[in-house]
Amino acid sequence: MKRYHYLTAGALASLFLLGNSSDSQAQRRPNTQFAPYSSVSFGVGSSHYYGDLAGYRQFIKATYIMPRWNVGLGYTRQFTPHFAARAAFTWARIAGDDYTFNKGNINKSTESLVQYTRNLHFRNDLKEFAITGIYNFVADGRNSNVRAKFTPYIFGGIALLAHSPEARTPAGTDAGEYEPQKWVKLQPLHTEGQGQPGYDKPYSLVTAAIPVGFGLRYRLNENFNLGFEIGYRYTFTDYLDDVGGPYADPAVLTGVASKMADRRQQQFDSRYKNPPDRYAVLKDLFNAGGQSQADVLSALQTPVRGAPGSILGFLKDGYILTSFQIHYIIPGKIKCPPIK
Repeated sequence: MKRYHYLTAGALASLFLLGNSSDSQAQRRPNTQFAPYSSVSFGVGSSHYYGDLAGYRQFIKATYIMPRWNVGLGYTRQFTPHFAARAAFTWARIAGDDYTFNKGNINKSTESLVQYTRNLHFRNDLKEFAITGIYNFVADGRNSNVRAKFTPYIFGGIALLAHSPEARTPAGTDAGEYEPQKWVKLQPLHTEGQGQPGYDKPYSLVTAAIPVGFGLRYRLNENFNLGFEIGYRYTFTDYLDDVGGPYADPAVLTGVASKMADRRQQQFDSRYKNPPDRYAVLKDLFNAGGQSQADVLSALQTPVRGAPGSILGFLKDGYILTSFQIHYIIPGKIKCPPIK
């Protein structure tokens, strides 16, 4: 009988200990359900233009020859350990200049000579609003406090882009009755005859773009990340640079538009505050005679305003943005443990 009591007491004690052990393990077991979190970001970086004044065929040169700046703000929602979505606004400047891009190559390439002779330039301030999806290659932990220390990621999406290309009026005596070297908006001038009978309608100053790229994110501490990313934007316009087709008939151009549309006969490159003399180089080439003289005459008479002979002529204008970023992790709600 006593043995029975001892066995019963031992069994009850074992059940009690096992029960406490299970409760303790349950309390220590982490909650594996992911808690979505949000962050805001600020970034600065460089902008690089590709188009008729800096062709895709010379991608490396186009990337480094005339970089400009960008600043951006973003809001990101991390929905799963791998996937996030971001809404971002970026203000970026791009620029191009025939003189700067081709001045060292006119003796080496007919295409460079034609573009040098064309003598166009522009700048354009882009306002981009983009929605992108992000895939992190390294998964986050169950909440923002245990997110990955370091992760590369890729992104892609859709963007709406507002833009308005500008250029300087001619320098020196080429300016005529106009104020020299004043930045003016090009779209209202209809430099390719847009809006006139037999010509295309004026191009839109709002277009869509497709952003794609990759980045790196580093967890600095509980509240901040540091990041770097680089992304290409393919746009649905050929007029970020105001160049897309042939020269217009001078008869359909009036006022300053006649000076801005065809700049082949202008002596100076007007983008510079102290504009260089373009004629000196062309005169030397022309005076050399032979084929060089024929090439200069041909360049001065070409009907094509866009980039000549491009094997990638079907591509619209585009740009690359780089960005160094800081991210602030928005604190989530603090959940109090239940009172038992």
